[in-house]
Amino acid sequence: MCAQNNNNSNKDIIAKDAQIEKVETGYSFTEGSTANSKGIVYFTDQPNDKIYVWEEGKGVSLWLEGTERSNGMYFNAKDELLSCADEFNRIIAFNENKEYKVIFEDFEGKHLNGPNDVWESPNGGIYFTDPYYHRPYWKDGHSEIQDTRGVYYVTPQGEATLVSDKYIQPNGLIGTPDGKSLYVADINDRKIWKYDIMEDGTLSNRTLFAKEGSDGMAIDNQGNIYLTMGKVWVYSPAGELIKEISVPESPSNLCFGGKNKDVLFITARTSVYTLKMNVKGI
Repeated sequence: MCAQNNNNSNKDIIAKDAQIEKVETGYSFTEGSTANSKGIVYFTDQPNDKIYVWEEGKGVSLWLEGTERSNGMYFNAKDELLSCADEFNRIIAFNENKEYKVIFEDFEGKHLNGPNDVWESPNGGIYFTDPYYHRPYWKDGHSEIQDTRGVYYVTPQGEATLVSDKYIQPNGLIGTPDGKSLYVADINDRKIWKYDIMEDGTLSNRTLFAKEGSDGMAIDNQGNIYLTMGKVWVYSPAGELIKEISVPESPSNLCFGGKNKDVLFITARTSVYTLKMNVKGI
């Protein structure tokens, strides 16, 4: 399955003759792909409450069963696995021994709606989206708890701020490696918003980056932004659509993994896929 190139000025971001490859299938709904410092990818089968790992040359294996319904995930600078665990609507962090600690769970005395995606900035602060998707496994069957669906920032000291709430349904987010910009997807409004990150972690200069929604998001070493909405859409740092990548199943999330961080790893419904790239993850 080939990708479509939308311009002639950029070096092709996909490796020559590379094709989408199905790595494994048989899941209920794959999500949350993220790679550790060694390029080993972790992803979830969210309805079945499991986290799997994929290692280049070795394939997929089960890492953990019983994950607090982990959804979006991200490895922090300590190689801890940050997780949006929406069984109890909180952010947790797993260590390499599969033990976890709670990073954040209450805002102004109330539980969160259900964290969806998370990113750690270079200063150790954490950004996450908190939309509302009702889950059948919630024991109390609660409705929306927070008054708004927004983006939160948690300082390295654990202090939280609602930094943006102008969304219908915020979902994926990703920041630049220099910690200066944050991209947030409003999946129901089909828009990607770009923000400047201030020194205190707040956001400013909200600008429309792309008229497209997204579930998961990724960024490469050229600053290109990868979106998942029906297929994989790749936008340049200037907001120009430069690539469309068709996947046999509708993608939910993606990241760069592999020993050289040059394999695009895609979670897509019942399966996971890989694509060799000319660019690398960060």
